[in-house]
Amino acid sequence: MRVRQLVLVANERDPIVNDLESLFKIQVSFYDPGIKFFGLENAVLPVGDTFLEVVSPIEQETTAGRYLERRGGSGGYMVIIQVEDFESTKKRVEDNNMRVVYESEDPKARAIHLHPKDVGGAILSLDYMVPESSWKWAGESWKSKINNDVVEELNGVFIQSENPENMLQKWEAALGIKGTKEIEGHIINLGSSRVVFVKDEDGRGDGPSAFEIKVKNPQDVRDRAEHLGLIDNGEVSIGGVKFLLN
Repeated sequence: MRVRQLVLVANERDPIVNDLESLFKIQVSFYDPGIKFFGLENAVLPVGDTFLEVVSPIEQETTAGRYLERRGGSGGYMVIIQVEDFESTKKRVEDNNMRVVYESEDPKARAIHLHPKDVGGAILSLDYMVPESSWKWAGESWKSKINNDVVEELNGVFIQSENPENMLQKWEAALGIKGTKEIEGHIINLGSSRVVFVKDEDGRGDGPSAFEIKVKNPQDVRDRAEHLGLIDNGEVSIGGVKFLLN
């Protein structure tokens, strides 16, 4: 089990995509036409074999649009975690009375989106791929779009809440993994990645506040972010999300 894709939501997709491309030297592998089902447009960018996605509403009264209004602008939106056993994952969700708001029944790309009120902090998607190394949501040619000159992978997400411990317990139930309380916050370790629950310090309410990204030279990335005007309160920031370089 690991964090495989992290999603930002914005009123305008392309400015966020341009900033991600300029800072991390990555590129779009796929614009998914199927996401129109949710009233959205998107862009998916490989970061090694993990992914960043930017979504924007193209219709009125979308879940994403209401989220933008509630949080006062762009920010983290969705966390997609890859699981090893889809059927046991789905059963655990059902046993914990968590509502599924969307399900993909593609045998090579199973997925369930959980109701955000049942887990809190983000739309949590639990996905299963065949083969395990594949990733349908990034298109057929995503491997050819990987550029590891600057970045290696996404390896964590910080989610802020008024009550981080309570949110941790909900995610523990969904993932079937116990968390720990550490200096950084309440943490669920997922092997090579992690989910960290922290106190809401900016008043924007519950939601993903930071993405952890493994880069080859943090200082070079930070210097480029300074040049591009992507430093906010001392942190690298794009689309209302801090990018923690490690």
